[in-house]
Amino acid sequence: MTEPGKRIRIAVVGLGIIARTVHLPLLQRRADLFEIVALGDLSPTRVAELGGRYGVEPGRRYTDAAAMLADGGYDALLLATSGSHGELAASALRAGLPVLCEKPLAYTLAEAARLTELSGGAPALMVGYMKQYDPAVAEAARLLDEWGGAERVHAVEVSVLHAGGDQQLAFANLPPAPADVPPGEVARLRAADAALLDAAVGGDPGARTLYQILINSISHDLSLLRLLTGAPATVEHVATWPLAPDGPAEPSVEISGRLPGGARYGIRWLNLPDYPAYRETVTLHHARGSLELVFPSPYLLNAPTTLTLVEAHGGGERRAAFRSVTEAFEQELVAFHAMVTAGAPPLTGIAEGATDVRTSQQVVRRFGELTGAAIGGEAASS
Repeated sequence: MTEPGKRIRIAVVGLGIIARTVHLPLLQRRADLFEIVALGDLSPTRVAELGGRYGVEPGRRYTDAAAMLADGGYDALLLATSGSHGELAASALRAGLPVLCEKPLAYTLAEAARLTELSGGAPALMVGYMKQYDPAVAEAARLLDEWGGAERVHAVEVSVLHAGGDQQLAFANLPPAPADVPPGEVARLRAADAALLDAAVGGDPGARTLYQILINSISHDLSLLRLLTGAPATVEHVATWPLAPDGPAEPSVEISGRLPGGARYGIRWLNLPDYPAYRETVTLHHARGSLELVFPSPYLLNAPTTLTLVEAHGGGERRAAFRSVTEAFEQELVAFHAMVTAGAPPLTGIAEGATDVRTSQQVVRRFGELTGAAIGGEAASS
């Protein structure tokens, strides 16, 4: 374990959109806690550009993650590659490196079980659910506790207006995707992910698409449910539908069921590529009042999430709003530093990440029961 209060030497592998727009700028901002000492990506151009920008020595810029792990020379790894992170996270844990892992943690429960074994039960991996560290979410959790806890929550409603990436990222002026990624390596990684999807949910195209939406996006909402009310106890209704016959490949998704205390939850994730702005709303209706969280696009650093409180007051209704410009991603990094240096358990570690994978597989299994789609892999029995 790194000495408490010490700067962590950190390596970042996977230099795509989230690393470029969020993680690297925040690691640089928090130079009191982190020193970026190594970067890795399949694109030599991307590694050279960002290595130069963030002052990483040429000898510490990698296009092979295995070589990066073999060389070592850092205290922790931030894993932001695409697809399942099970294999690279396992390699890092074998090397004794704590990991901050972007979601999804893994595609399969078998991968998560291997990570649990490698961690030895110690806090060694944090899953990147930054919304759990949002100051507005922390305040909602505090108020919920003040009201007597989740036992008297009546219902939770989630609505996600998922604007297209071009709408969310227009402000960032990102360069074109690099053209120097080795085709053979891309093919290998895609084949590996396809095999993991087979192992997770089987070969039905609709089930595979639904599962990827769940583990890549809706998992944020599952993590908030888990934090505030407990993970869903049942999955009773699942529906998917396209925007139009000629609409986007990914459908919209609707899920509902029961929470552990008997309350109901409903999630509507609407795929709206041309919608003007991303918006996510999570509302908890409690016997004492309501708590509504409205999240902006995650790429807008320091844009506040708004928590609106509705409760009885003086014989009437009081509404109060809470906002903080403290960045959730930054708070997540602070919590990761505490995990590495002091062994502080993360809000989502391997066990909690596996719970979200299991819930996602239960959603896919129910989708198969309702539509007749052939569900295979772990989801068939999860």
